[in-house]
Amino acid sequence: MLRKIQPKKIQSNGGNFAIVASRYNTRYVDAMLRAAKAELWRADVSSIQIVRVPGAYEIPVVVKRLARTASPPLSAIICLGVILRGQTVHAAHIGEAVNRALMQIQLAHEIPVIHEVLLLENAEQARARCLNPRHNRGTEAAQTALAMARVLKNLQN
Repeated sequence: MLRKIQPKKIQSNGGNFAIVASRYNTRYVDAMLRAAKAELWRADVSSIQIVRVPGAYEIPVVVKRLARTASPPLSAIICLGVILRGQTVHAAHIGEAVNRALMQIQLAHEIPVIHEVLLLENAEQARARCLNPRHNRGTEAAQTALAMARVLKNLQN
């Protein structure tokens, strides 16, 4: 059962954020991207850098570069993609590789890497999680990024 995204007013106190979004399955990813950007702007962030990549598999290398070189440093990086399962295990391999890589980057660079690269069974699941505003995972990803940026900022003080 899908959990409804609850509206939250998280104030960012500035902060620089990046979103790395796949171009594959564009209809779904673009909807998540719009929702994530709207949520971040609503929280009054200082900046949002958008980087588009061909597919989900290409997301981790860009995330690693951003985590290592972004100036000013990023408060969090949001990763958006949609992988639809087919008749082979290819989608599962891509999903597992992306998952592992993003976790390693997050830990190595101590920056929140918000993982919304969705591995879904079919277009119906994608529509429900990406196109429906009540369940849009882009909104949820932005809320998580804001919350984690605040947690790590508080740990520095």
